[in-house]
Amino acid sequence: MTDERLQALHEHLAKTGERPVERTASRWLGEAEAVAADIAEGKLSEDVLTERLATVDHILSHVDSTDDAVADDHVEAACEIVDALLAER
Repeated sequence: MTDERLQALHEHLAKTGERPVERTASRWLGEAEAVAADIAEGKLSEDVLTERLATVDHILSHVDSTDDAVADDHVEAACEIVDALLAER
């Protein structure tokens, strides 16, 4: 697993915070971003990393739409990264 993908995951979620997203989606995205920031910044054991990636995946499963096309693209990209990382486990 590369740090670049972990950084990209956090960056995609952080960029949703710059967009005018629907309030409920914003709350979920904020939680996912916080966990992704922890993942991107810290040296975590493989078990903890897998657990936190699964947490981000679970949180993002609650976001159907942000009501903003650009934010939706960032969410989709973040989901693809998480899916790929979890598939490697």
